[in-house]
Parts: sequence; C-alpha cells; structure tokens
Amino acid sequence: MQFALTPLDEHELLVFWTQLLVLVAAARFCGALMRRLNLPSVIGQLGAGVILGPSIFGRLWPDGFEWFLPEHEISSGALFAVSWLGVAFLLVTAGFETDLGLIRRLGGAAALVTGFSLVVPLIGGLVVGGVLPESFIGAESDRTVFALFVAASLAVSALAVIAKILSELGLMRRDFGQITVAAGMANDVVGWIMLAVFTGFATSGEVSASGIVRTVGGLAIFLALAMTVGQRVVDRSLRWVRRDGPDVAGAMTVVVMTMLIYGVATQALGIEAVLGAFVAGVVLHRSRFQQREVLDHLESVTNTFLAPVFFATAGLRVDLGLLGQDDAIAWAGVVVAVAIVAKFVGAFVGAKLAGQSNRAATALGAGLNARGALEIVIASVGLSLGVFTETAYTVIVIVPLITSIFAAVSLRIVVRDWRGTDKEQERLDREEALAKNLVVTSQRILLPSKGQPASIAAAQLAQFAWPKEAPSTILTVGDVDADISVLEAVLDEREVDHNRANGVSIGSGRDVAASIVSESNLGYGVVVVGVAERHEGVLYSPMVDELLLNAVTPVVIVRRARGLDRPLPPAFSRAIVPVTGTPSSRSAQEVAFAISAQLGTEVLLTHVVNRVNQLPRIFARRGTAVDDPAIAAAESMMARAVEQAHEAGISPREILREGTSAGEALVDAARTEQADLVVLGAQLRNVDGRPFIGHTVEAVLERSDATVVVVAQPRPKDPSTGE
Repeated sequence: MQFALTPLDEHELLVFWTQLLVLVAAARFCGALMRRLNLPSVIGQLGAGVILGPSIFGRLWPDGFEWFLPEHEISSGALFAVSWLGVAFLLVTAGFETDLGLIRRLGGAAALVTGFSLVVPLIGGLVVGGVLPESFIGAESDRTVFALFVAASLAVSALAVIAKILSELGLMRRDFGQITVAAGMANDVVGWIMLAVFTGFATSGEVSASGIVRTVGGLAIFLALAMTVGQRVVDRSLRWVRRDGPDVAGAMTVVVMTMLIYGVATQALGIEAVLGAFVAGVVLHRSRFQQREVLDHLESVTNTFLAPVFFATAGLRVDLGLLGQDDAIAWAGVVVAVAIVAKFVGAFVGAKLAGQSNRAATALGAGLNARGALEIVIASVGLSLGVFTETAYTVIVIVPLITSIFAAVSLRIVVRDWRGTDKEQERLDREEALAKNLVVTSQRILLPSKGQPASIAAAQLAQFAWPKEAPSTILTVGDVDADISVLEAVLDEREVDHNRANGVSIGSGRDVAASIVSESNLGYGVVVVGVAERHEGVLYSPMVDELLLNAVTPVVIVRRARGLDRPLPPAFSRAIVPVTGTPSSRSAQEVAFAISAQLGTEVLLTHVVNRVNQLPRIFARRGTAVDDPAIAAAESMMARAVEQAHEAGISPREILREGTSAGEALVDAARTEQADLVVLGAQLRNVDGRPFIGHTVEAVLERSDATVVVVAQPRPKDPSTGE
C-alpha cells in the first residue's frame, strides 16, 4: 500500500516560516497596541491579518503579497493547519473557563438573560440572512442554511473577550459581572451546539427532519459519553499522573490527548473538531485532579503563538475591497446594527425580567455585545463549507471587531462611579481578603478520619474556618468501616465526598501517613487532622509525625479541648492567637479570623516578649510610652496583625505580655482570659529525622486545656536533594 506524503520544498518552507514569523509579530504588536488603548487584544490580532491581507498589503505591494501568500495548495494548507490547531487550543482554554456550576448557581437571572440575549439576535439574524443579496450566499449552500449561519454568528457572545473586558475593569466578581460571565458561558455552549447542528445541515446539503435528528442525536450521544465515561477516564488519567505529586508535563499530555480524541469524535460525526476541543476543555476543567499550573502553561502557548496565528490568519481572508461591490458596505452596516441592537435589547429585557436594576441591565446589554473567537470560527467554517462567499465572510468578521470596541467603551461608561449595593461591596471586600490568604482558600480540604471525636472536632473547625465553596474529602484508611455520618452532618453545607485507602494497616503510623500524603498530592489545599492525647517519645503520634515530615500541603492539627463529655465540641467564644510576624503566624491568624467572622468569636491577638529572669508583665494595650526596642517591634507586628483583622472584618483585642517562656505565657493567657481556643502557626523542620514545630507550640499542646489548633506550613525542600 502506497501513500503520498509530499514535503514542502526549500522555498515553500522559507515562505511558511516567514508567514509564521510575520503573522505572530504583527498580531502580537497590534494586540499589545489595542491593550494600551484598553481594548481587547483580539481586535489588534484580527487587524494585523487585515493589514497583511489583500485589503492593504495586497494593494500596496502586489508582488510581495503574492510571494508572502502564494496560491499554492500545500503552502496554504500548512498555514491553515497551524491556524486550526490554534483555534483548537483556544477552545480548550475557553472550555477551562466555562464553569457549568456557575451557570446553575445563578439560576433564573442567568437563564433569562441568556435566553433573551440569544433568541432576539437569533431572530434578527434569520431576518437579515433572509434578505441579504445572493452575492453573499456560497455556491454550495441554500438560503435557509445561509440564514442559519448568519443568525448563529449574530446571536453568540465571546466569553474570552467578555472575561477580558470585565477583568481589566475589575468587574469580574461584581453581581452583574457574574451574570454576564454565566450568560457568556451559556452563549458559548449554545453557540457551539448551533454550529454543530448547522454544520451538519451544510454538510448534508439540506435542512430536513432526518438531518436534524441525526445531527442532534449524534451530538447528544457524544456529549453524554463525554461528560460521563469521558469524565471518568480523564479523572483517572489526571489522578494517575499526580500519584507522586504535581506533574505538569503529564497533565499537559492528558490535555492534548483529550482534545485530540474529542476532536476526532466530533469530526467523525460531521461536526467541526473545534466543538470537541471545547467540550474537552470543559471536562478537563471539571476534574478535581486538574493542576492549576496547566491552564497557565496552556494559555501561555495559546495566547503567545497559536491564537495570534489563528486570528491573524482569519484577518488575512478579509478583503475590504469587496465591500465596495453591490452595496456590500451598506449591508455590512445593517448586519452590524442588527448585531448590536438585537443583542443589547435581548440582554436588557432578560435582565429586567430577572429583577435587575436599569443600570445592571444596561451593563449586561453592553458586556454581552462582545463577539470574538466563536463568531470568527463560525465565519471560517461557513467559508470553508461554501455557505459564505468571501464578501459574506468579510462582513461577518467585521462584526466582532466593531462589537468588541462597542462593548469595551460602552461598559466603561455605564459602570463609571457605580459601586453596587452595600451587600455586594461587603462580599467583594471579603473575597479580596480571602484571595490574599495562605491557607484558608477555596481549594479542596482533606480530612483523614476514623470517625472518632478528634476527627469530629477537625471537621467542625474546617466547617467554621473555610469558605463553603471549598469542597472536602473525608479519607478513611484501612479495611475497617468507620462511621463518618457525624462528620458528613457537620460538613453538610459544602460538597463532601468519601475516599477509602484500603489495604493499609491502621496500626502502622508510617503507612497511614503515607496514604494521607499520597492523597494530598491529588490537588488539595490543606489537610485538617484531629488528634487525641500526645504519645510518649514522639511529637504527637507516629502517624502525625510522619504526616508532618512528608506533607506537601499545609497541615492543620486540631487537638480537641480536654474534659469534653460529648463528641461535638461547642462553638468557640474566645480565641488566643499569638503574633510573631512570620508567614506561619499569619496563616494562624487567617484561621482564627475566619472562625470569628463565622461565629463571632472574640479574637485576642497576643505577643509575648521573652525576658530572662524577669517576672511576667502584661501590657493591656499598645501605645504605652516605653523606650524599649523589643516592645516597639512587638507593637509594629501587632499593628500589621490588627490591619489584617480589619481587612477580614474583625475587631480584635490586643495583649502584650512579657515572660521567660512564650509557651507558658500563652497557656496562662488562655486560662486567665477563659479562652476555649488557641490557634498557633508553625514552620515545620526536620531535626534528626523527627518533626519539630517549636518549643512554644509543643508547650501549648502539652499544657493547655482549651482546643488547640496548629497551622503547620510544609517544610521547604532541599534544592540539592529534593527532600
């Protein structure tokens, strides 16, 4: 069996590499220029292609243009292959940013805005597609399929452009911003489905009931398998590559393979492979084993090289000279006007029906007007399938250029000096404080447990301190069934799942700790473990010691209060929090402040100045006129801690103490103030093969009767050994 694999000759290779060089350089330069003007970079990247295409370069220097873009099938095929690879990766990143849970959570408001912002411009697009001249309709298409493609291109929004505009304006987390993002996501999802269905019509050559059933049915089966069987395969693959810790290269391999498999599947169904790439991104994003760094690497390659090539190549095919033929420029104005007005009216009406204010509805209408990659893909697919002529393609590609400028400029005008409601501002301030945290984040929480009271105390602390958006996993180790029903009840306000590490001897602290560390490699933000009384000869227990020595994430140790006569400890009323000015001290403050915000717990920020051979003294407040460098340094540290507390919405009390032992002073402070919680930070160290978290922490764990929480940062690895 023979096959033809024709390589590019030396001249064709020179042209191909020159094309990539010029397109990337021009697209990046023009994109950066647009960003300087506070406009989306995609406008500049498309504009770069228009400049290098027949509209300008082809007219200014015909011979150079012919050398740069020769009418050679192999040369153009190589460039377009890179271009389509670029759009595939672009759609994977768009899928990563599509949060189906967000769309569900925003419920009615997102549904109404999405529905009206799609239906109204879809109707407008069908009307326009029905009256555009025959010169716009490709030779391989009929009027109905052509009108459907026009309607789809006018109905969609661009999630990437919307997100970019909102992010640059600092509006992403605003209430209307969240609805805009959710509606933009839904627009993208529906847009890709429409493209898939309409492409099926274009491929079959007709719009028929059997064609609709075949295309929609095939798409439905693909989506069902992709989101179920495919999701499990992706989860297992990503879990496997993380078995020994973060592995970005392995995860990237899973991303590329998933994109290619899904792309092959959709292309085999007669649907564009780019839809498969988009679904692949959604599935990859949904996996709890995905590594955050993967998206950064994916976006870097896509945004710096592949996406600019795609957008610039799309611009190359735009010939503005065609607008001078057969009143094409007038029809282009009609298409743009319908695109802007219909999308604005649809979004505004949907927002008002959802109970939004006039200003919020106007902002939604402005923001959702942004078009971008999806519309360009629709135009490119329409041109490649013979649905659009070059004139129609040029008109459709102009729409995202103008609408994105309109969206960016109009949105800035609408939101100027608009801060939203007091409740919204309170939420935004809380989210801003949470974003600065080291430990208390929205990442998944790991709770190792055998169902004992100590684990219940740990679950209660996690419930009080971590935001409800942070999911949790209860890990039971060994073959013995543990009753975790109480833990699940404590964590009932958040997503909870249960994993088992079977085949491990629960009597071996080393094996149990290894199982916990292995699980924590799979993408957790923190491990929260409850402990009982201290064992002799070790820091706390063999299992805890091994966990601390090998931890790759922060470990929060919860030693429940002594003398409790019930499994579930009471809510905390007063907490002692040492202040030392270190990152570990700050992480302990995060936990205490989060508990206080949830329960109203009084926080006592406490700093102990170590003195030799001096009786303890207490300074009840700062600002005392003491000419002492140690006291001055303590007050400076305390001021920073108080500032952090105020950012979290907490008004703490401040205590400065002097004594010969910081641990004893803290135990005494807890007793004197009748505190039922002590939260300390610790930096783990390895001393002769044993974990060391500081004499102060050890003393408090040993002698305080209150609930003691130790927030231990993982010990830094030795660069020379990796241990």
